[in-house]
Amino acid sequence: MADIQLDSHLLNFIVEQEYQPGDRLPTIAELGDHEHLNISVSKVREQLEVARALGLVDVKSQAGTRLKEYSFAPAVHLSLFYALATDLRYFEQFSALRTHVEVAFWHEACRLLTDADKDELRGYIEAAWGKLNAPRIRIPNDEHRAFHLTIFRHLDNVFVKGLLEAYWDAYAAVELNVYAELTYHREVWEYHQRILDAICTGDFDAAQEAYIQHTRLLHYPTRIQAGAEAHLAEKLPDTV
Repeated sequence: MADIQLDSHLLNFIVEQEYQPGDRLPTIAELGDHEHLNISVSKVREQLEVARALGLVDVKSQAGTRLKEYSFAPAVHLSLFYALATDLRYFEQFSALRTHVEVAFWHEACRLLTDADKDELRGYIEAAWGKLNAPRIRIPNDEHRAFHLTIFRHLDNVFVKGLLEAYWDAYAAVELNVYAELTYHREVWEYHQRILDAICTGDFDAAQEAYIQHTRLLHYPTRIQAGAEAHLAEKLPDTV
């Protein structure tokens, strides 16, 4: 195990004691009395809340505190939402990062897709068109998120997955679906069909090119209603 000292007595303790995901941690009182921690109960509470905000532990009144499987998403989500709450234009920068990451991992991700995954992707496309062509049009937000995350689901890279999950959380939070015209959503799903068709034939280069072209459809509006900032601020998770 690497000898890396963290800026948290509690996290150092968790690493040194070799707790595993699902393990129950000592109570706050027990941690406050633990000889290896040597910090006050109030400090334990403070550091435990930081660990909770980062998605490292699950704190429940009845079940106690348990260590969670590591995910990069909560830390990215927290920092990203703070940035967006201060200036929504940060979304453009994060969106560019997301695009470059997906392009870099595109071929690896496509090679890992199974026939079941491709059927699932096809199902998202059908469901999306069902919403867009219904008498009462609905924006297929869930299908949009699921389509993209499914392509990268088998990557053995927790940081890529965390970044992409945080992107879709932010996409929903800034409510781009409210500002985008219906023609945008129709074009998006036409590109999704092209992407899937190319993936199914094994032409990952063509699928990647269709993906890149599809990302260029997204023109983040420069004039955002004032209410959007307030709405985003409400979505900023509670922290210490």
